[in-house]
Amino acid sequence: MPQATVHLLRHGEVHNPDGVLYGRLPEFHLSELGQEMAETLAAHFAERAAQGARIVYLAASPLVRAQETAAPTAAALHLEIHTDERIIEAENYFQGLKVTKAELRKPKHWPHLVNPLRPSWGEPYKAQAARVRAAVEDARLRAIELSAGDYGTSGPEAIMVSHQLPIWATRLSAEGRPLWHDPRKRECTLTSITSLVFDDDGSLLRVEYSEPAAALLPGAATTPGA
Repeated sequence: MPQATVHLLRHGEVHNPDGVLYGRLPEFHLSELGQEMAETLAAHFAERAAQGARIVYLAASPLVRAQETAAPTAAALHLEIHTDERIIEAENYFQGLKVTKAELRKPKHWPHLVNPLRPSWGEPYKAQAARVRAAVEDARLRAIELSAGDYGTSGPEAIMVSHQLPIWATRLSAEGRPLWHDPRKRECTLTSITSLVFDDDGSLLRVEYSEPAAALLPGAATTPGA
């Protein structure tokens, strides 16, 4: 099988005027800036395709912000958006709340703060990494299948639009690093691309990271999804 790449793309900025941790809540759409970020990523992928990249498969989390981020790329590359539940945002007990120091001091929350290594407030990091890695493997195989008979100079590529924490947990897992971490130190900005590059036999060669919409990041919201 030919070498293949799966790009894990984080969604764009979300319209979230109340600054809550939106997690898996429905109807959190992209902001105007988020829409601009999505268009910038579409232009980035379209340029790569024009230069010979074989981007043949596109999937997105079922959450609206991921679907809206994928839409411009789907239009630019003439690809269908496949919805994959496995790359959805992490479950989080604090979903819907403004997670402030004052909020965390409330005794009702303390049982969910006892184990930051798991973490006790939400879906285990291991579970997140496992489900995303399974989705990535299926996307890799699907990209190879869709590009069969196309003997270009580069291997097939797939794009999966997901969320910061599942992407970061997957990267840490792929690189053999501990999964527990300081959320403030995640290298996974809005509309960043974490690329998993695989060898012919499906083994991971390397992880690459890029920020095609970096010019739009100053001033963007920093409230995490989970």
